[in-house]
Amino acid sequence: MAEKAVKIPGPDHPITVGKNPDRVVVRLGDQVIADTREALSLQEASYPAVQYIPREDVDFGLLERTDHATYCPYKGDASYYSILPAGADGVNAVWTYEQPYDAVADIREYVAFYPNKVAIEITAD
Repeated sequence: MAEKAVKIPGPDHPITVGKNPDRVVVRLGDQVIADTREALSLQEASYPAVQYIPREDVDFGLLERTDHATYCPYKGDASYYSILPAGADGVNAVWTYEQPYDAVADIREYVAFYPNKVAIEITAD
C-alpha cells in the first residue's frame, strides 16, 4: 500500500484554527446533539468555516460510530459517527480527526457536523 500524501498548509491552501467566542448549538430536528461555548472554528482555503465541538459537549448517547473513513492530506484520517435514530439524514453526519496532523493538532478531541445534515446555530452571548 502506498503511503498517504501529507500536505502542509501554506499560502496556496491556508488553514487557520481559532476559538469561536460564540455559543454553538447543533440540532437535528428538536434534539440538541451538542451545545458549547468552547468551539473551534477551522477555516480551510476558500471553504466555509467548520465549527469543531469539544467531545465533552456532545451527547454521544445519540451517536453511533460507523466504519466510514476519509483522508485529508492536510488534516489526516477522519472517523465518522451517525446520529441515532435520525435515519438517512443522520448517517455519517459527524466526523472527527482522532490523530490530526500537527498543523491542525488543536482539533484533536473535537468533532464536526455536516451542516446539510443538522442545524448549526451560532449565537453571540
